[in-house]
Amino acid sequence: MAAHFLEPLRRLLARVRLVLSRKSNPILYENLRRGTERWKLTRPALWREIEGYASLCSASAGETIEFYVSTRARSYTIEIFRMGWYGGKGARHVFGPVSVQGFRQVIPAQDPETGLVDCDWKDPYALVIPKGWLSGAYLVKLEENIRGRQSYIIFVVRSDIDQADIVYQLPLNTYQVYNFWGGKSGYSWGSGNGMPWGSTKGQPAVVVSFNRPYAASNNPAALFGMGAGEFLSNVQPVSEGYPISSAGWDYNTVRWLEREGYYVTYITNVDSHNAPDVISRRRVFIAGAHDEYWSWESRAHIEKALANGTSLFFSGANAVYWQVRQEKDRQGRPCRFLAIYKESAATADPVLIDGDHSNDHLATINWRDAPVSRPEDTLIGISYLMDPVDGNIVVSNPGHWAFENTGLDEGSELHGLLGYEVDGVTDRAPEGLVVLATSPAKNLTDPNRSVVANMATYATPSGGQVFATGSIQWCWGLDDFNAPELRTSRLSNAAAQITHNVLTRFGARRFSH
Repeated sequence: MAAHFLEPLRRLLARVRLVLSRKSNPILYENLRRGTERWKLTRPALWREIEGYASLCSASAGETIEFYVSTRARSYTIEIFRMGWYGGKGARHVFGPVSVQGFRQVIPAQDPETGLVDCDWKDPYALVIPKGWLSGAYLVKLEENIRGRQSYIIFVVRSDIDQADIVYQLPLNTYQVYNFWGGKSGYSWGSGNGMPWGSTKGQPAVVVSFNRPYAASNNPAALFGMGAGEFLSNVQPVSEGYPISSAGWDYNTVRWLEREGYYVTYITNVDSHNAPDVISRRRVFIAGAHDEYWSWESRAHIEKALANGTSLFFSGANAVYWQVRQEKDRQGRPCRFLAIYKESAATADPVLIDGDHSNDHLATINWRDAPVSRPEDTLIGISYLMDPVDGNIVVSNPGHWAFENTGLDEGSELHGLLGYEVDGVTDRAPEGLVVLATSPAKNLTDPNRSVVANMATYATPSGGQVFATGSIQWCWGLDDFNAPELRTSRLSNAAAQITHNVLTRFGARRFSH
């Protein structure tokens, strides 16, 4: 009888907790809503039967975003999903389906000087971002009506007014530079004339455009990520024998953060480039797993936030390795092109050959090289050393606060979390850097090459702190998405606890269901 009377009280208390969570942490409430697995591609458009791109990398409530789509079908449907945990289902359906008239769009020719592939597609589907959509990573699921082939468009909904503790930067610059749609990427692999795109090597592009779809991985097992950049899977040249997994990284971290009750908001590299205060309002900035390409402005804004007390969590490796310039496209729209001259910069990058040395610092070369001369480890604490790697992280400083409640001892190993690119300490390390893990690493393609990778942290006089895992695969210890389909399981309670320890130390609150 007592249980009979207590049940309504329990339900009332549950509703009160739900209301309170919605006010204190909308992300917690959002992930209690009904999830779905309908977001997954069941029939990927292997022969590019349907594909598209967004007019913006991110948009806020009230802004209009346009989706440009090409298909052989007379019509197609659009559905949109917000990505997160949602009880393990991974997403919530927020829009559609709506039916749209379809038609083939023109594949642009490559610019003969820069290799630029820039679409000028017509008749987009326009959407005003609803007020109720929370900040997050969103996938547009496209499906053509002939054979039901599917692909994605990815974009971010950002919020300039929420009170989130954590801001997570999706590294769309990296996604785009690795993108070989149209037969050109920022790398020699994927830039040849062979078909399908991404199957042969050639001269890399020195300017790439966000005005084009994201290519699919050439690994047939990873086609489910088609159109989402490297959010779900990656497009590294596994088909050419490059010995790494095609599994992605960022979605794993997003799932974990939202499952664990952190109040997180999302941005892209374009947003940290454009908005000086987009980082400094937050307690913690998290750089995505492979945040390799930063503009001068993005780095300046993030360093300003660190100086003002925001702490930085570099969740992967190889971050801040190349400088890029965010440039206008041919229609004058800002931040739609990325200049990435790299090895050809000395003879081809406009800022190095214009005779004006006052802008040489904007050269699109490694941050550590002259005339930029701002090594990444002066910010991160450690710097890129080597790839490809697949190994174990070895604890070397178990008494540090980062290892509290992990049960780890000196020499303990976090299995399979070291790779595929790794960072380590150099003689440029910031004063006060504390090394936490010291991990021998061998190169998978050259057994004669080896390095010692590190996990490290340091504090600044302003109160801001920096923590760097030193490994892109860290996120695989947090969440098992893509296992066992594309990789073995690497789940690690210790890695999760270390991440909790760091975020708590940096001031991020964890809300319980």
